[in-house]
Amino acid sequence: MTNPCIICVAITGSLPTKANNPAVPITVSEQVESTHEAFEAGAAIVHAHVRNDDQTPSSDPERFARLKEGLEKYCPGMIIQFSTGGRSGAGQARGGMLPLKPDMASLSVGSNNFPTRVYENPPDLVDWLASEMLTYEVKPEIEAFDLSHILKAKEMLDKGQLTGTPYVQFVMGVKNAMPADRDVFDYYVHTVHRLFGKDAPWCAAGIGANQIVLNEWAIAAGGHARTGLEDNVRLDRDRLAASNAALVCRAVEICETHERPVATWAEARQMLGLRMPAAA
Repeated sequence: MTNPCIICVAITGSLPTKANNPAVPITVSEQVESTHEAFEAGAAIVHAHVRNDDQTPSSDPERFARLKEGLEKYCPGMIIQFSTGGRSGAGQARGGMLPLKPDMASLSVGSNNFPTRVYENPPDLVDWLASEMLTYEVKPEIEAFDLSHILKAKEMLDKGQLTGTPYVQFVMGVKNAMPADRDVFDYYVHTVHRLFGKDAPWCAAGIGANQIVLNEWAIAAGGHARTGLEDNVRLDRDRLAASNAALVCRAVEICETHERPVATWAEARQMLGLRMPAAA
């Protein structure tokens, strides 16, 4: 298998704190440093949240702006993907950073259960976020917590709410949502290819101990992989991950096992139909 594998590093998220793992980057400077290490290790995409000084989640556009500036300076060419997830804010505040024109942003197109609550993505908010992404030329990453979310992405594509080939990420292993089930995973891959074409790119993310499982499945099946401290703060049951870069290195090793080259940032941009940065 020779198609390059895009590695996405989810550096912080909304939940992990330094009490869970001291390596979780919270401040903008910590996030930039951690991302730079992961970039050097092989990550082509950074999936980013921002936090308040007390480590609580935030959707503050000013913090996103400072993070974007630092990432562009120290990780030139890396694909910057901002989260519009619901743990960081409510309503349209979730998309308040989209005018900053990151390369990509996550887009959850339907609701589902989370460990202690419902992850609400009402249709009017989904439509608004998609519209903002079109306006500011931000490519969505469709977060598929359920099969219906992949089918919703096809409906949105047919209605012109999405352009180009959608990039779908399967999220598996969230408690009360879709578990890491191999038959379901295989059907997700089949569904993406049926709806969007046999060459449509896709990614997979596993939560907690499922991270390495989904890395293995995705890389072996020709997809792309997400890793990082947002989803999993451990290397294994007995060891905390020393950094985001350590988790990226593990994904790189899996790529080597399956004889897949790791995509450079330029290759990743080409595969996803993204513009090249001005400096390039």
